[in-house]
Formats: sequence, structure tokens, C-alpha cells
Amino acid sequence: MTSRQGLMLFVVLGFVAFLLWSTLSAQRVECMVTVEFDGRTGSGTASASSEQDAVREAQTAACGPITGSMDQRIACDRTPPATRRCHPL
Repeated sequence: MTSRQGLMLFVVLGFVAFLLWSTLSAQRVECMVTVEFDGRTGSGTASASSEQDAVREAQTAACGPITGSMDQRIACDRTPPATRRCHPL
């Protein structure tokens, strides 16, 4: 490996590390929700910068596998979670 290739590898790894750090540092809250919809139960976990965003994303993840259409997905997303657990990261 030449010094130029080594330098390029170092720059690429540094950039990837920066992206990972900046993405993860923005995640401040993690929430797990369970949703009961149309006789089915789904659960999802998500992290975000606010509890409200984390709950919304977790509910979207929970509703995905238990709904069959976009109308059901929207209705499921509007259903209050059966359980909701959040903690800071």
C-alpha cells in the first residue's frame, strides 16, 4: 500500500467515523411502544432527539407488520399505544 492509498483510507475512515458520531449524538431518547390494532399486536423501538419523535417512529415501526393497507397504517398510527417505555440515551 502506498502512502497515498494509506492517506485516502485514513480520510475515508475518519469521514465514516464522523458521520456515525454525528448521527448517534443526535439520538437522545429511545422509546419502545406496543400497539394493539384490529386484533393484532405489534411492537417497535426507535430513538430520536425528542421523546415525541421517538414514540412516533416506534409506533410507525410497530404498525408496519400488522397492517395490510395504507388506510390501516394511518388508522394504526393514530391509535394510542398500549404500552410506551422511554429512556434517555
